[in-house]
Amino acid sequence: MKTYDAPNIRNVLLVGHGGAGKTTLLEAMLFTSGAITRMGKVEDGNTVSDLEPEEVKKGISVSLAVAPIEWKDVKVNVLDAPGYADFVGDLRSAIRAVDAVLLVVSAVDGVEVQTEVAWELAVEAGLPRAILINKLDRERASFERTLEQLVRAFGTQVAPLELPLGEEHDFEGIADLLARKAFRYGSGPAAEEVPWPEDISGKADPFREKLMEAVAESDDALIEKYLEQGELSEEEVVHGVRNGFAEARIAPVLVAAASGPIGVDRVLQFIVDEFPAPADRGPVTVVSKSGEEKERACDPAQPLTALVFKTISDPYVGHITMFRVFSGKVRPDSSVYNATKGAEERVGQLFALRGKEHDTVSEVPAGDIGAVAKLSHTTTGDTFSTKDDPVKLPAAPMPEPLLAYAIAPKTKGDEDKLSTALSRLREEDPTFRVDRSEETHETVIYGMGEAHLDVMIERMKRKFGVEVSTAPAKIAYHETIKVPGKGLGRHVKQTGGHGQYAVCNIEIEPLPRGSGFEFVDKIFGGAIPSQFIGSVEKGIVKTMQEGALSGNPMVDVRVTLVDGKFHTVDSSDMAFQIAGSLALKEAAQQAGVVLLEPIVELEVIVPEDYTGDIMGDLNSKRAKIQGVDSAGAGKQRIKALVPQAEVARYAIDLRSLTGGRGAFTMHFSHHEEVPSHLAEKIIAEVQKAREESRK
Repeated sequence: MKTYDAPNIRNVLLVGHGGAGKTTLLEAMLFTSGAITRMGKVEDGNTVSDLEPEEVKKGISVSLAVAPIEWKDVKVNVLDAPGYADFVGDLRSAIRAVDAVLLVVSAVDGVEVQTEVAWELAVEAGLPRAILINKLDRERASFERTLEQLVRAFGTQVAPLELPLGEEHDFEGIADLLARKAFRYGSGPAAEEVPWPEDISGKADPFREKLMEAVAESDDALIEKYLEQGELSEEEVVHGVRNGFAEARIAPVLVAAASGPIGVDRVLQFIVDEFPAPADRGPVTVVSKSGEEKERACDPAQPLTALVFKTISDPYVGHITMFRVFSGKVRPDSSVYNATKGAEERVGQLFALRGKEHDTVSEVPAGDIGAVAKLSHTTTGDTFSTKDDPVKLPAAPMPEPLLAYAIAPKTKGDEDKLSTALSRLREEDPTFRVDRSEETHETVIYGMGEAHLDVMIERMKRKFGVEVSTAPAKIAYHETIKVPGKGLGRHVKQTGGHGQYAVCNIEIEPLPRGSGFEFVDKIFGGAIPSQFIGSVEKGIVKTMQEGALSGNPMVDVRVTLVDGKFHTVDSSDMAFQIAGSLALKEAAQQAGVVLLEPIVELEVIVPEDYTGDIMGDLNSKRAKIQGVDSAGAGKQRIKALVPQAEVARYAIDLRSLTGGRGAFTMHFSHHEEVPSHLAEKIIAEVQKAREESRK
């Protein structure tokens, strides 16, 4: 593929809800431009952008795909983002790499949850947004209904530029409201201009009015004229659409049936004519090593600044790193400096990714997107720069993964393979997290939802050959006592040769929450020699870690060693450890063990309409509501303290309650006593599991 300069490059992200037809649209763009000779289908698993086996199996996009398209001497880098909430990390990363967004909406299903999420992310990034109403050839498709939903969701900036000629199975062409021209499609992807149909004029007028209103409202000077005269000239409308779109004040609406493909050539032409080139968006802000902010213009002569927005981990090739160059250029067989990791990387061959295909390129200049394989240190979110002037681009904010699975390899001896797989997958996906819990001794993986974690588990098996078993992550309960108690630890055994002899008396008392463990030595007169006092403490500590009753660690206890006995021959370190353990168990039984559960601070942000349902659900989860306030844009923020056990699957619960419109964060707060009826149930389950493991 030849090298294009920044004015002849467009970087576009396809966004929208799953099933809106983004993957089919990209396939149609490739076909219409001549990059491929026949269109694949999502159902058949043979599209260019759904290249992962998990995508073919599930029939949905689960990973960001990139494909360059050459159209009228312009290179259009099209990024296809997954449309399901579980894979929002790729969407957030990709938004940093593009200059405009094309929001794809199904004419059958209308505005859905991820349509709104993608729109909000594009607004936050200040990106121009165009809308494509797709699938107009399907049953129950309606342009007017979908447009009404778009205006209701995103306001009057939604401006229709085109009307469909026919709908459902009769959809055959497009009416251009600006140029007053009509286009019909025969058997191929190219439009044929036809006379303006007489029957379309009456239908088109209300939509031209909507377009004029959107243009007028985007410009203070035009709104005055529109209010005075009731209309704008054609030139003012065309100019207003162009300026309003570039400044993200107007969202033009196009129409298509990508599977046709009908209207796709016009979408490509609109991208080439109206979408901003990289230089049009102005310089990017970078941060130097000293914390100073600088600006870097889209100029190949400037020092290098590039963002890594996607990493694919391949067990054979290693990492494939996709990056967007904001300034400077990257050339093959050269070095780049990873300012995020503080490491130099050797760049080999450069290429443009088109699905599984790698098109070799001679360089990746400012404004363009490229890929490179086999980098040693680089992961998603890193910045490339020059070693003598290292700068970083701000990292894309990522949602916290909050659904947890405990995993273990199915095959004994696969621990190292599992560790490698987890490390590589974590580098690939910033919304995938791995922890080793010191309290429950489990390896825990965290993801955005069930589908996300299922895909990660499938990739572990396919890419790294390691199968895992999964279970809900255990809750880190603690034990403690409420009242003081006393215990006698006596370990006396006479066998041939040396026997075992150790006796100790202890007293225990509760400490305030968070105090931990205290050991007090009150031995007088050498009742226990000093070398064995540490042994008693060691035995007590070990038993506290294992728990006296429920298998959970005991905390917030003071243990006082008050008396004991020893034998000059038969006493030993191990004997006093066992005695200390027995003494603690007896004292704990006398004092009465209570169970403590982790309480988390939960902050939920939902549309106002869902506030009552969410609060009712939280109350059923033993939550203590701390407050409700406005989060702006018609949303409410609910703060609550909730037992962690009740919200272990809250990522799934909240999505179900709000249709995916809610978001939440969760942080550990403190431990509190578990209600007695629940504690009994938890302890019974632990003891049953212990008995079964002994069989």
